[in-house]
Amino acid sequence: MERNELNDLLAFATVARERSFTRAAAKLGISASALSHAMRNLEARLDVRLLARTTRSVAPTEAGERLLDTVFPALASIEDGLASLAHWRDSISGTVRLTASTYAAQTVLLQKLPAFLLAHPEVKVEVNVEDRLSDIVSEGFDAGIRFHMSVDKDMIAIPVGPTLRAVIIGTPAYFKRYPPPKKPADLKDHVCVGFRLRSGAIMPWDLEEDGREFNIRPNCQFIANDGALMAAAVRSGAALGYMMEEEVADEIADGRLIQVLDAWCVPFPGLHLYHPSRRQSPPALRALITALRE
Repeated sequence: MERNELNDLLAFATVARERSFTRAAAKLGISASALSHAMRNLEARLDVRLLARTTRSVAPTEAGERLLDTVFPALASIEDGLASLAHWRDSISGTVRLTASTYAAQTVLLQKLPAFLLAHPEVKVEVNVEDRLSDIVSEGFDAGIRFHMSVDKDMIAIPVGPTLRAVIIGTPAYFKRYPPPKKPADLKDHVCVGFRLRSGAIMPWDLEEDGREFNIRPNCQFIANDGALMAAAVRSGAALGYMMEEEVADEIADGRLIQVLDAWCVPFPGLHLYHPSRRQSPPALRALITALRE
C-alpha cells in the first residue's frame, strides 16, 4: 500500500466519524476542499461510492460503513502503537479527547481540570459535554465520564467522584398545602417536577425497600431537561423534587427544604471515568486519570 492510500483511508475514517468535512479537515490539519478532493479520488480508485453528501451533512454509504468497520480497528491499532512510544519520553504530552455529561463537567472537570492543565502544559484536552451516551470507540474519544450504571461492562471504569444519593425534597410552604408522603405510593397524590431524558422518557425516581429496587414515575406538573429550571420550581414551593443530596444539603440543614422518604433513598456509585480495555493507555490519559482521582 502506498503512503497516499493510507493517508486517504485515515481521512475517510475521520470524515465518517465526524460526519462533517469541516470538522474532519480541522482535525487533519488540511482544508475542507482538499479533503473533499481526496475523498473523490479515493472513491474513483475504489470505483465505489463511500460517502453520501448533501449541502448540510455527510455520512458513509453502506459500502462506506463496511470499509469503516474494516479499516478503523487497524487505524486504531496504529494510533495505539504510536501512542505507546510516549512511554519512552520523559514528558507527558499529546491530546486527550473526553466525552462527559453536564453533571460530570460541572462537578469533576470544573474543579480538577484547570490544575491538571497548569501542571501539564504539553497536554491538550478536548471535552465534549453532552448528556447522550456516546460510543467512545467509534466516535474517537479516549475516555468518557458518566454515572457508573451507564458504563458498558467491557470498559475499564475508574471512580472519579464520591458515592451519591438522590433525595426527595420540598419547601415548608409546599408541605403546608400537602401532607408529607409516608411511603412511596403516597407520591401519586403530590405535585412533582420531572426530568426529560434524551430518549423522550421521564427520568424515574429510583427508590429501594428491603433490598428491592423499584422506580416511581411521579405526577409531574412541570417537566424540563434542565436541572436549574427544575431546582427553581422546587425551591419556589411549587412541587416536590428529586435532587442530588450534595446540592441541597445546606438547605435541608437550615430548614429551607424538607427531606421526605429518606429510608427509601439509597446511595449509588457516582461518576466514573471509563475507557476501552487496552494494554497501554497513553501517558497523558493516565496522568489525567490520576489527577481526577485525587
